[in-house]
Amino acid sequence: MGESQIILSAQEAPISKPGGDARTSNTVVNWYAACTHPRHEKLVARQLEERCIECFLPLYRDVRRWKDRRKELDMVLFPGYVFTRLDLRDRLQVLQLQGVSRFVCFYGKPAALPEEEIEALRRGLAKGIYAKSHPYLKVGRRVRVVHGPLAGAQGILLRTKEKCRVVISMDAIQQSVALEVDSTDVVPA
Repeated sequence: MGESQIILSAQEAPISKPGGDARTSNTVVNWYAACTHPRHEKLVARQLEERCIECFLPLYRDVRRWKDRRKELDMVLFPGYVFTRLDLRDRLQVLQLQGVSRFVCFYGKPAALPEEEIEALRRGLAKGIYAKSHPYLKVGRRVRVVHGPLAGAQGILLRTKEKCRVVISMDAIQQSVALEVDSTDVVPA
């Protein structure tokens, strides 16, 4: 594979169910992340759309190059996840779909995602912003530098912005150094 050019798009289902919902007075509708089997995200999104369940599958267009050809592919921005908006009482409809394994849960309950995060992502994708999936980095966790002159070095992540501040400790001499590296050059260790 060679270079890639990224163009974004979004796949989403209709906003509401046709005919409405009989439980409108007590209905609490939130966004949830459904975990899918590997490479089943598009299948799950299509099944959700067929059942008129609102979903959101962020995609980006990636131009892949091989020796003999070049092809544009719609790639999933968050592999293994499809976002769905529903009342938790209806979650069984999603769990029974082919390709769905579970919902992302905290303390045994499906975790509701902030509406603002989903809407911000939708707006950004609709405007064609540049985006590509990146490993999740958390301050205080061990990371590894994968590109540049520090490739292979491991350390603790102090902060993230455009540049990450990484502390690399040399245990043998009990000394540490804080370095700034590009955020795209760092992955979890």
